[in-house]
Amino acid sequence: MSSKYKGYFVVGTDTGVGKTLVSTGLLHHFANKGYRAVGMKPVASGAVFNSGAWQNDDVTALREASNVDVPIALNNPYLLREPTAPHIAAATEGIQIKVNHIQHCYRALQKYADSVIVEGIGGFLVPLNENVHMGHLVTILELPVILVVGIRLGCINHTLLTTEAISARGISMVGWIANIVDAEMRQIDATINCLKKRIQSPMLGYIPWLSSSKATNVAQFIRLP
Repeated sequence: MSSKYKGYFVVGTDTGVGKTLVSTGLLHHFANKGYRAVGMKPVASGAVFNSGAWQNDDVTALREASNVDVPIALNNPYLLREPTAPHIAAATEGIQIKVNHIQHCYRALQKYADSVIVEGIGGFLVPLNENVHMGHLVTILELPVILVVGIRLGCINHTLLTTEAISARGISMVGWIANIVDAEMRQIDATINCLKKRIQSPMLGYIPWLSSSKATNVAQFIRLP
């Protein structure tokens, strides 16, 4: 593995908080610095049949933002059709999500790229099967975490619970990114200042509400240590 290797696991306080947006922004960030960067979505739920294949928007976005072309089965080991919790969608389709297979795909991606950005699904503790949740996968892949906080009503509680769960498992959290997902939310600055005071890891970025955002534009809002 290259000495300049950079890998991160992007987790969120909930679903719909901007994990894909941040992940694609990170991929462009590293690509702009000359890294071979590739994205991974270990488990994706919610797919449409298009051009002869089942496709997921998050996976498509990650592949488009990557500057390394790899088999889609490595980018996304498990594609589930129903847009629901992954363990429920998998059970519906008779699929068993196996963490060792995800780990194998991740190790394969490391051979292709200097930087692998892994995007989680849902929140930090969403179940993947009856015995394993997303937090277990983060631990197994031994990646530092970047937490995406969707700034909306209720995000303070969600964020503090998530950071406690990350810390309790001894996982390194390099920082967090505030993403404005509710343009009409009141007291945005006060909310972010509240989180700054209570989260030990640094704030790595502030993404304003964007009506139509592109990953190349989002990269400018991210500041990695």
